[in-house]
Amino acid sequence: MGASIQQWTIEKPWLETHCLLGEGPFYEESTGTLRFVDIRNKRLHHLKVAEGPSSLKTIQLDVCPTVTANIAGVDPQERIAIGIKYGLAVLDVKKETYELIQPFEEQANERIRSNDGGVDPLGRFWLGTMTDFGLGPFKPEGAVYLMDSNSREVKLPNMTIPNTPGWSPDGKTLYVTHSSAREIFAFDFNTESGEISNKRIFYTHDGPGEPDGFRVDVDGFLWQAVYGEGRVIRIDPNTGKIVGEVKVPTNNTTCVQFVGTELVITTAEDDEGEGTSRENGGHVFKVDVGIRGLNLHEFKL
Repeated sequence: MGASIQQWTIEKPWLETHCLLGEGPFYEESTGTLRFVDIRNKRLHHLKVAEGPSSLKTIQLDVCPTVTANIAGVDPQERIAIGIKYGLAVLDVKKETYELIQPFEEQANERIRSNDGGVDPLGRFWLGTMTDFGLGPFKPEGAVYLMDSNSREVKLPNMTIPNTPGWSPDGKTLYVTHSSAREIFAFDFNTESGEISNKRIFYTHDGPGEPDGFRVDVDGFLWQAVYGEGRVIRIDPNTGKIVGEVKVPTNNTTCVQFVGTELVITTAEDDEGEGTSRENGGHVFKVDVGIRGLNLHEFKL
């Protein structure tokens, strides 16, 4: 790391959640609620940020949740959109029940589960899939789907571990991480038609870890979690170069979310690690980085 790299170091967790695979952090600004999932334990956690760890509550599901989004015109304390193993669903937060509104396939493919996703500027859900747990090495049998309650379309086929679709501040660039290839793709995004074009490699990761989930800040920089390296990197949208780094005391950083100017970081267990990394694996961390993130788009049901 050069002298021009801005650095932050986190010493201890904010939430001791012991997630097997913490992921998908989302901040409900209107209610001051942070929510995130534990994919492998099939749980959705949520808490009031101002009240802190004592307000943490958990919803136990019978399928793995992977990502969530607010629904336009709907109180997120009542219902939210959620990616689950079989497709896109709506979760009744109070009843703790869900309804599948768009499956990936009419006949469920048990080899596949959802992974990360996000809502585009037009209110449509982009949801990735990958090989499910316990089925051997991950294969290029995943994809990125474009979904709503009435339709689904494969936009990016033959992917192994697709992660976080996210948009630039003007909405004209779509970024998609392909974790297993250690690459972030960029596409031109037509904000009227929603079509994508001009696929290119925006960033290639040089290191032992894999880029996982990210968020975009108000200046257009990507804050990219790097799984296996215990850090989040800030990437310049104009040069694709690393200009910032947040060090986390556990190896498997998975995703990030802005809460004001604080960056919340989810992690996965580190059962192969030692010492501090093993102890802190699966916890949630946060640090003030002095800049706000873009508001995430709402899903139009």
